[in-house]
Amino acid sequence: MKFYMTPGSCSTGIHIILEELEEVFEAYIVNLPGGDQFKPDYLAINPKSTIPTLVRKDGTSLTEVQAIAYWLGRTHPRAKLIPDDIEAETRIVEAMAFIVGTIHGQGFARIFATPTFTKNEADHDNVRAFGRELVEKCFGILDTQLAGKDYLVGTFSIADPILFYVEFWADKLAIPLPANLLAHYKRMLGRRAVQGVLREEGYNLSTLGQQQQA
Repeated sequence: MKFYMTPGSCSTGIHIILEELEEVFEAYIVNLPGGDQFKPDYLAINPKSTIPTLVRKDGTSLTEVQAIAYWLGRTHPRAKLIPDDIEAETRIVEAMAFIVGTIHGQGFARIFATPTFTKNEADHDNVRAFGRELVEKCFGILDTQLAGKDYLVGTFSIADPILFYVEFWADKLAIPLPANLLAHYKRMLGRRAVQGVLREEGYNLSTLGQQQQA
């Protein structure tokens, strides 16, 4: 398979799942600031101009973080990254939709891609402030869901690497993580696959989590 990714982005969550599954794949870096996502070669495999993209062994492309994560979990049943219990599986889908659609798409997007929400530069600070406020509110919701659990549905699943990438962003921006999310983030940082992915993507593990209170 071929995996099109950008280090430190939402594709990091999928990268972690691939490594957790010990899947063999070729990685291709998409330079978003350089406009790689709009080039004809990339548009041919993903006309949405988004990342990540997973080109599967049959040559078909799969896009959208939740869809790729779900497909990987379903096609590797022995890894048990999707529980057999329908309630737990539904909660995984619910969590991924909330993380990608709201925390990422409505919260962090306002911080990272402010001009896409308003062209008026005078409003940019307010847009970013609202994005941060939304992220913190949503973190509070997930923190409650994590109470008494090591991972989102109890055992490690495809949803946890997806949660990890927004926790990672919060760490980089010095946005405080509530206690349960912080414990989850540190637990994820201790996983071998996560450590390997972060090294491959160019991050110094010793600097991560330092801006978060114990």
